[in-house]
Amino acid sequence: MPSLPLCRARWLVIGALASVALAGCGESSLLPPDADKGIQPTLPEPRKTLIPTVHIAPASGWTEGSLPQAAPGLVVTAFGTGLQHPRWVLGLPNGDVLVAESNAPPKPEDGKGIKGWVMRLVMKLAGAGVPSANRITLLRDADGDGRAEVQSVLLSGLHSPFGMALVGEVLYVANTDAVLRFPYTPGQTQIDAPGEQLLALPAGAINHHWTKNLIASPDGKTLYITVGSNSNVGENGMAVEEGRAAIWKVDAVTGAHTVLASGLRNPNGLGFEPQTGALWTVVNERDELGSDLVPDYLTSVHTGGFYGWPYSYYGQHVDTRVAPQRPDLVARALVPDYALGAHVAPLGLAFSQDNGWSGPWASGAFVGEHGSWNRKPRSGYKVVFVPFSNGKPAGLPRDVLTGFVGPNGKARGRPVGVALDARGGLLVADDVGNTVWRVAPSAAR
Repeated sequence: MPSLPLCRARWLVIGALASVALAGCGESSLLPPDADKGIQPTLPEPRKTLIPTVHIAPASGWTEGSLPQAAPGLVVTAFGTGLQHPRWVLGLPNGDVLVAESNAPPKPEDGKGIKGWVMRLVMKLAGAGVPSANRITLLRDADGDGRAEVQSVLLSGLHSPFGMALVGEVLYVANTDAVLRFPYTPGQTQIDAPGEQLLALPAGAINHHWTKNLIASPDGKTLYITVGSNSNVGENGMAVEEGRAAIWKVDAVTGAHTVLASGLRNPNGLGFEPQTGALWTVVNERDELGSDLVPDYLTSVHTGGFYGWPYSYYGQHVDTRVAPQRPDLVARALVPDYALGAHVAPLGLAFSQDNGWSGPWASGAFVGEHGSWNRKPRSGYKVVFVPFSNGKPAGLPRDVLTGFVGPNGKARGRPVGVALDARGGLLVADDVGNTVWRVAPSAAR
């Protein structure tokens, strides 16, 4: 049996960590506003602490009739309400909208010990402690008023679904452990046919970053799939990272696949930039290096590209927490195209197109920022727009949808997936507010 002083010390640590999780403390940002954003972000020296900075907005939900704040010239409506932890959205050609109502699966080996216990407290505070609904719900706005009158369960009995893609009359769904395909007829509100597995995806007992997103190439022949890492910075060993922290390139018919790009800690949103046709992604970078590190980012995806994780960040900035090091990989680590800011947690990505978005919104990328836990002050908790020029980011992000954190510091909502619907409206999945919001230019509605 441990000595009394050791037991006391252990409980003091536990108590301290619990207090941190529930109240928030730790170091704070020292950078000027926006210094951690853009093409050339400021990258200060790491600030390591014994206890990680925890500063999260506790989930409260929206009060009746309340809405997030849209930017001037834009209008927001509650497209679909009463959902259960909506994470991802897909607009169909006929105007219907699919919503993945989903949460993390059981992960018995992830988050063990004191730190894991604290992180579970944090997740509960953030509104992520609910069971997964494991379904795809269809929303239909028949009268075009920006609100869905029809809400139907299209698919049920899934396994933490996230990404979706429609190719012709085949619907692809990315569960946390496999990609399934289902027959789909335009207009149907329920699919009874069983799904056919196209390929298995890394999952298992740890499955740290469980969300798997996918997008189909314009010709429908290829799927691109995101697979996040199994740790923050390789602390679970690199053996469990096989095939992870990567974007896969998959044959949509056979399931044959290769790793397109790697060293991406947790990529989620995917999109093809309209002018160049290049594939882009948003990535959640590593935590616990201080409030100002490491900026999450938006980047083009290069075939065979390596983006640093876990050995380095933003090119050759070595993360000394990783052992053994890989200087050969660090030497070829690519610098991301654009920093979105430290700890903003970008998940959703959708490019504006010639479908009603004009003026300052005509060319660029909408990004859903889920919001920070490891930063003071908080960052993210909003939808932003990154302007593009000649196929590349140009200028600082602009707010599109804000107000997810109320004056009391509580999160009324947290934006996740973003997508354009058939009429050009921007759909935003809000997993704390249990709502899909629709944003559109005031003139277009």
